[in-house]
Amino acid sequence: MRGQWTYWTLLLLGTGLTNALSGGMLYPKETPTRELKELNGIWSFRADKSPQRDEGFQQQWYKRPLRESGPVLDMPVPASYNDITQDIGLREFIGWVWYEKEVWLPSRWVEDFATKRVVLRVGSAHYFSVVWVNGVQVTQHEGGHLPFEVNISSVLKGSMGAPCRITIAVNNTLTVNTLPPGTIQFMTDPTRYPKGYFVQDIQFDFFNYAGIHRPVLLYTTPSVYIDDITIITDISENTGLVNYEVSVVGSEYYSVTVTLHSQDGQEIATSLGAVGQLKVANPSLWWPYLMNENPGYLYSFEVKIKANTDGDILEDLYFLPVGIRKVHVSKQQFLINGKPFYFHGVNKHEDYDIRGKGLDWTMIVKDFNLLKWLGANSFRTSHYPYAEEIMDLCDKYGIVVIDECPGVGIRDPRNFGNKSLQHHLVVMEELVRRDKNRPSVVMWSVANEPASELPEAGYYFKTVIAHTRQLDSTRPVTYVSNANFERDQGAPYVDVICVNSYFSWYHDAGHLEVIQLQLYNQFDNWYNKYEKPIIQSEYGADTIPGFHNDPPLMFTEEYQAMVLKHYHSVLDEKRKKCVIGELIWNFADFMTTQTVTRVVGNKKGIFTRQRQPKSSAFILRDRYWKLANSTGYLLHPTV
Repeated sequence: MRGQWTYWTLLLLGTGLTNALSGGMLYPKETPTRELKELNGIWSFRADKSPQRDEGFQQQWYKRPLRESGPVLDMPVPASYNDITQDIGLREFIGWVWYEKEVWLPSRWVEDFATKRVVLRVGSAHYFSVVWVNGVQVTQHEGGHLPFEVNISSVLKGSMGAPCRITIAVNNTLTVNTLPPGTIQFMTDPTRYPKGYFVQDIQFDFFNYAGIHRPVLLYTTPSVYIDDITIITDISENTGLVNYEVSVVGSEYYSVTVTLHSQDGQEIATSLGAVGQLKVANPSLWWPYLMNENPGYLYSFEVKIKANTDGDILEDLYFLPVGIRKVHVSKQQFLINGKPFYFHGVNKHEDYDIRGKGLDWTMIVKDFNLLKWLGANSFRTSHYPYAEEIMDLCDKYGIVVIDECPGVGIRDPRNFGNKSLQHHLVVMEELVRRDKNRPSVVMWSVANEPASELPEAGYYFKTVIAHTRQLDSTRPVTYVSNANFERDQGAPYVDVICVNSYFSWYHDAGHLEVIQLQLYNQFDNWYNKYEKPIIQSEYGADTIPGFHNDPPLMFTEEYQAMVLKHYHSVLDEKRKKCVIGELIWNFADFMTTQTVTRVVGNKKGIFTRQRQPKSSAFILRDRYWKLANSTGYLLHPTV
């Protein structure tokens, strides 16, 4: 690879030159002291299709308007670029693509940089990004699925009266050291492939959508500002405890006032100082969906600072939703607020027709309506962190989340080296920093189906899990395994065992009669060895909607239904002992790489990609509502 990729590619991809962003990562929002300007919409777009993918850097496309470099396309942001055009070459494109947008800023934003910051934030871009403002490089970021931002105030000085030109170059190449990892394979047989032909090899079963997937925006803060807030809640008898820490940047001389408000605006508690504790008598706790008649209760945590800078008084104000709840794991139970919680939910993907992984409010709201209709109380963010906008609704609706990093496809021994490990640690820092205050997030997942039987996996996952616990000691940590229970090197270090199995599908295909025996042995083996609670984190079968056969045959709706019924029979027995949850694979059909085993994507969804139910959706709905009723917490079921 080194002989065939240019300096810029080698410099930027997987070299360890990028580090975790310093400071906090509060979600941008408008307050009396902060303004926000969304940059969503149509951007100029150009893929660098030069043989070495380096023309954009060699010719410095960022120095002038992108349209002057050559033909450009209109490209929506946020969206994956892959399915927007009719160009199959762009759909499968690997390498650098360039985005550009010119925007006018309010004059008040650029008049006084002594008292104001202007910050550029990208919700996520896949996978390596370099950003310029008015031709000046301002930041770069390695990894998708997580936000990054930069203060661009210094670049904007003297720019009043002219538009601000933002250029973002994004590269979707995956290497052995990225998350997720991949490899570039060059095809050198001149009788079969043209000169310079290469493909991206990946070890995960979803399409490698690329582009700017989440909102891009500009926002302002005072020059002395609230940089980060950390909330840890607890419950002591009838008192809710809100432990807080506020980080302020820009001055050493400031005051901090925090106030907790109820949903109806009533002041519940207040305190002075950057570190402290609020006590709430008889609190409204944050409960999961279907576990209480008022799930997802959120207080508003108001932080106000005042600072004296050169005789001027600066103020900053930020509001953070806070749910008071406590999580605990025992050998056989997962407890939320001291009561047993059983995960009955789904695995999902950020995946939709045409827009790919691009954030789409219509689809997001539709998915949550389906989750509530289904009676699902939880999901795993398989296999990467989901958009903050999705996580906000989980907090609001009481949907419990297993928050997973992009550690999928870690199958090659080279993926366990020091360079990969250091990047993995940085990704966990970014994920925990982003989602640490969310009551819906009850567990971190550091990987999905890694090659955890390899000797290198023991030290690797011991390190990643320990690092995650150091970042957040209040939540359990897991990863999702499909390894042999005796040879899994990382299982001793997790708090909850998460197991994927596809009996009668990938194993003993077509033989429904073996499911229950194999599933009983699976649970017994894992629990007897590790004595930790178990989640059936994936199970299911591909189903083409409208395919029917009796007796059931693979790919028919009847076969998927029978797989579910066999699994549920065992789960009903084992949830009385060591199983604490079940997550169907998958919520909806989704796109994958083209292979002979995938017919326009993975069809294991209980809903189609267009969110229409298959027969299995009704089976699961009936089961989940009965599970909710069996707990005794559901007061007013709506079935």
